[in-house]
Amino acid sequence: MTGPVLTYLGETKLELGPAEGMEGHPWRRAEADGIVWLVLDCQGSAVNTISEPVIRGLQDHVAALEASPPRGVVIRSAKQGGLAAGADIGSFAGMSDQGAADLLRQGHEVLDRLEALPCPTIAVVHGAALGAGFEIALACDWRIAIEGASFAFPEVNLGLHPGLGGTFRLPALIDPVEAMTLMLTGKTAHTKQAKTLGIADLVTQERHVRAAIEAVLDDRVDRDGRGLKARALQFDQARSLAARKMRSETGKKADPRHYPAPYALIDLWERHGEDRAAMQQAEIDSFAALLDSDTSKNLRRVFFLRQGLKDNARGDDDIAHVHVIGAGAMGTEIAAWAAIRGKRVTLGDLEPDALAAAVRAAASLCKDKHLDGIETRDALDRMMPDPKGYGLARADLVIEAVPEDADLKERIYADAAARMKQGAILATNTSSLRLSELRAAVPQPERFAGLHFFNPVSKMQLVEVVRHDATSDAVIGRLTAFCGAIDRLPAPVTDYPGFLVNRALTPYLMEAMVLMEEGIDKAVIDRAAMDFGMPMGPVALADQVGLDICLDVAESLKSALDKPMPPISDRLRARVEAGETGKKAGRGFYDWSDGTPRPKTDEDGPDDLTDRLILPMLDACVECLRKNVAKNEDEVDGAMVFATGFAPFRGGPMHYARTRGPAEIRQRLDQLAERHDPRFAPDPGWADL
Repeated sequence: MTGPVLTYLGETKLELGPAEGMEGHPWRRAEADGIVWLVLDCQGSAVNTISEPVIRGLQDHVAALEASPPRGVVIRSAKQGGLAAGADIGSFAGMSDQGAADLLRQGHEVLDRLEALPCPTIAVVHGAALGAGFEIALACDWRIAIEGASFAFPEVNLGLHPGLGGTFRLPALIDPVEAMTLMLTGKTAHTKQAKTLGIADLVTQERHVRAAIEAVLDDRVDRDGRGLKARALQFDQARSLAARKMRSETGKKADPRHYPAPYALIDLWERHGEDRAAMQQAEIDSFAALLDSDTSKNLRRVFFLRQGLKDNARGDDDIAHVHVIGAGAMGTEIAAWAAIRGKRVTLGDLEPDALAAAVRAAASLCKDKHLDGIETRDALDRMMPDPKGYGLARADLVIEAVPEDADLKERIYADAAARMKQGAILATNTSSLRLSELRAAVPQPERFAGLHFFNPVSKMQLVEVVRHDATSDAVIGRLTAFCGAIDRLPAPVTDYPGFLVNRALTPYLMEAMVLMEEGIDKAVIDRAAMDFGMPMGPVALADQVGLDICLDVAESLKSALDKPMPPISDRLRARVEAGETGKKAGRGFYDWSDGTPRPKTDEDGPDDLTDRLILPMLDACVECLRKNVAKNEDEVDGAMVFATGFAPFRGGPMHYARTRGPAEIRQRLDQLAERHDPRFAPDPGWADL
């Protein structure tokens, strides 16, 4: 079996094949100039993941290298995306504590042996080295990063911490506090930061890889030691002090009742930070225990929900030019994000000042996304202000993102339709208006659909792709592929008041307004939701969304739904009329001048407070399933987690309903309806769960 050819510009071509007798082996081997190359190439996958076969394959090669050490060993990937995307998460399902611990011990033994090889070992990293892939790189003596490389431990997002030696190898390599910060947050160290921290010893370009390797092997590369802080943290008292601060900072973002992994990691480091053997055993035991926790199981479920939404985007993206109508906050973000992701974009608005502000906002977004100077220049070159709307005639996709005014939208559609090219798609970003009503103004309704982005577009991963009863399947397929091309998660839904996300979210937000009218402090309301696991309370979230938008959506749903909604709060109307529309205005129910507010209160709310907030959201999800707004429970859960932040450790609203018990929730809704108002009456769909 002949493997692929690994080519470095102007350098030796290496033919990679499996080791003798190892057909289908995930590691490919080559040798040139006394250097053995081990290239990870998991078959049948676009990315590498670290699985039991990968570990066993590495063990085979390490054994051969121990028997006959070469001049040096280079480990890298044959995949374009990077070294590895972490562990094979699917293999965790059904694994017992003991089974996980046994597999981890095997992995540790292999990496220890790799680390102990008598010849220099070098990890060459392009793209991403995540999780277990990062840990393999850490077991090497040296790390060479190719421009664009990145390193991260995202295990915390799965309710875990590193499990193949990362907890002790990274703090031994770099400043321990920096190492712990990376592991506790899951944040990425991009190329420049990786070099600054000491993760990467060299940064180079692909064509200079061989020269960089030779420099390492010839001992011509210097690197700094760990420094004074690392030496100070060898002492238990200093480490305990640092650990207390870490717990305090972690507590601002993650409740230990819901997310135990970061606290387990801090405990490991505090107790065993300078005892590698003890840390190694404790890491294995802790990882195996966390793997069996409900939090990790549910967060791994969320990981696969994300994969399912990504699968909706499969297909060829044929949309090269996007024209966005409206340079407000949403239109600007949509245009800027599409340009950053490589689309040619024209942005139309009648106000020159709005277009100028949009360009400035796009430049700021490029900075926030760590684009370098050339990447920023290219993105801004792709986004052209277009006050005359010339781009309409050339665009493959036209996205309308103007205020929620049906008459205004219909006038825009009439003008756009007369200028759009044959085959182009017209999409609306409306969050509250029915497509079935707007389509009357569209000459070709089969090419009209909804692309409902969430604010801010650059951070919110989900996009609802909305079809009405005349939208063609081909248009939906093109739009979902477009979402994938701009790195967004498409959730196909049917036309319904509020679609899926706003239909479910609005009762939650409006119930919070009713509770405030009843005299319950906003901090008590928000704290109850956050104690349940929501990333932000409903009052603060309404401020962030925009109180004017919340009011528009609530009024739209109130008139369109058969089921009664919470009454619209006089306080909400008063805030909107006063121009205090939330975060974008600097003030809503909260003052946003000092950043995101965090409710602080020791006051307890009524005993049914949390259920009054959360259960109407679940009930709306059941209604949307009954009405076929979404195709299944997984899509509902994925949409709600990635659009609203619904307590990820609970696995999504429908999974939470299944876990708590549909019959128990239905009974509780009946009790709330009897105690408070018929709006709490359970949807008929509960009977079918």
